[in-house]
This record gives sequence, structure tokens and C-alpha cells, in this order.
Amino acid sequence: MNTLLKKCLAATLMVGGVVSQAAFTQASAAAPNDGLKGKNVVLVHGAFADGSGWNKVIPLLEAKGLHVVAVQNSLKSLDDDAAATQRVIEQQNGPVVLVGHSWGGAVISQAGNNDKVKALVYVAAFAPDNGQSINDLFKGKPAPAWMAALQKDSAGYLTLSTDAIMKDFAQDLPPAEARVVAATQGPWFAGCADDKVATAAWHSKPSWYVMAQKDRMIPPPLQAAMAQQIGATVVKVNTSHVAMMSQPTEVAAAIITAARAAK
Repeated sequence: MNTLLKKCLAATLMVGGVVSQAAFTQASAAAPNDGLKGKNVVLVHGAFADGSGWNKVIPLLEAKGLHVVAVQNSLKSLDDDAAATQRVIEQQNGPVVLVGHSWGGAVISQAGNNDKVKALVYVAAFAPDNGQSINDLFKGKPAPAWMAALQKDSAGYLTLSTDAIMKDFAQDLPPAEARVVAATQGPWFAGCADDKVATAAWHSKPSWYVMAQKDRMIPPPLQAAMAQQIGATVVKVNTSHVAMMSQPTEVAAAIITAARAAK
């Protein structure tokens, strides 16, 4: 076999190997439902929000065959929101991946002790320990700028100004979308920040943490400290506080990973 023919044969074999590897990778990516059949995702929104904040994530999860429900919290107290979440968990057939954003992290820490819950996913969320509140997590730390922009009504419920939503809550969303977030925000009762988690579910459940690197609501160093404390698998995203709205694909991928691992 002459030298030129040998080189051509080697090149053909090499190209064939690359194509085979690419085909294998594509085949793996094209198996969307492996390990997801019969699993449920329960999404818990945070303060100054409602269940519609998950609108971009829900279709991505459902496309993988997951059954998805978004809780509508009263934002009245930790006990009330944990009870609302528990009711949704109880309605699910099969294992549950419980996902919480922001204040929803405290809620899933409380509600996640249900036996159906097999994994927890914190998305730019608080992760209090036993007997710990959100205010406890901020003790000894500088107050974030958004706290000065809180508006309290006569019943003690808090809202954020449109300016604070656009500058600190959802600064990486298009302005028109951020204004919708401001207009539809759910008022949060001020006493929630002092409500303490009784038994934090992350002590006994595998956890994931989606860390928002440009978050101005929960400082990234605090997120990193909480993620380390709970022993979470960390996924970093270059987003504002509303990671599920600004980078829904990355947030959905983290939830799908947790769902695949849930036993």
C-alpha cells in the first residue's frame, strides 16, 4: 500500500471515529426522558412574586416528560406557605423535586420533609437552618439597598417600588418585562422575615443550588455560604435575582439534573 493511500485510509478512519463519537453524543442528548418518567416538580415562588415567575421554566421541564405544578403562596407566613406547598406535594403521584426561589427557599426547607420529596433545588434562595429565620441570615451583614425601598401597607405587607424591581430585583430583564414583574408582584407580610424554620429538610435530602452571580437581593457571598452549609451541588448563573426568568434554560437544566438523580 503506497504512502498516499495509507494516509487517506488513516484520515478516513479518523473522520469515521469523530462522526461516531458525535453521533453517540447526539443520541445521548436525544434521550430526554431517561430517569424522569413518573417524576414531579413542584415550584415555589418567592416574595414580591407569584407562580407566573416560573412561566419560562415550566415548558422546558414538561418537554422532558416531567409533571410540573407551581404553588401559589399567600406570602402571609412561613407556616401558611409551607402548608400550601404540602397540599400540592400530597396531590402528586410519585417522587417530587421541590424547587424554591428566594423566600421559597425557606418554604421548601420547611415543607421538604414530606416523604415524597426526593430532592431540593434552591434558586437564588434562602436556605435557613433549624430554628433560623431570614433576618437571622442577614444578621451582622450590611443591609442590601433594596431594603430601603420597601413600602409597607396598613396591614403590614411589603412591596418593592418599580424602581427597585428594575434596579435590584430584575435588572437583567427587558424594561417592559421588569415593569410587568413590578405590576404583578405579590405583597409579602413583614413578619415572614422573622419566621423560623422548624426542621430544615436539606439535612436529610440531596440539594442543588442555582447561584445568581449578579443578584442584588440576596448577595452572592451569602448564597455561596448557604450552598456550602447545605452541601448542595452548585450551578452558577450570570443573572439577577430572577434567574428563572432571565436564564430559564440553565435553571431548567439544574432542575432536570436533580430530577434524574432523585430516587
